[in-house]
Amino acid sequence: MDKLVEIHTIDDYKNAIENKSIILFTASWCPDCVFIKPFIGEIVDKYNEFQFYVVDRDEMIDLCKDLDIMGIPSFIGYDNGKETGRFVSKLRKTKDQIEAFIESL
Repeated sequence: MDKLVEIHTIDDYKNAIENKSIILFTASWCPDCVFIKPFIGEIVDKYNEFQFYVVDRDEMIDLCKDLDIMGIPSFIGYDNGKETGRFVSKLRKTKDQIEAFIESL
């Protein structure tokens, strides 16, 4: 997750969504979030037209509620402040599923 920019404030979030970006919502205790760690860097490198960000759901719970992020890991794509797509569920996500989501944006 070293290649993802951390979001800690609402201002960070507002700035992030102005870019062509993908935000990963996660938590340190989540086993399905840990599952994607070994390959998320490869995805960031492959889709370098996006800026990738990460939000700790427990740290930003109000934002997650506002965005209806109840399951993690989840991804939302943005461009120019508008949501372009979401891959939101409580289910484990594979590398192929994440890449398919990104390619759909």
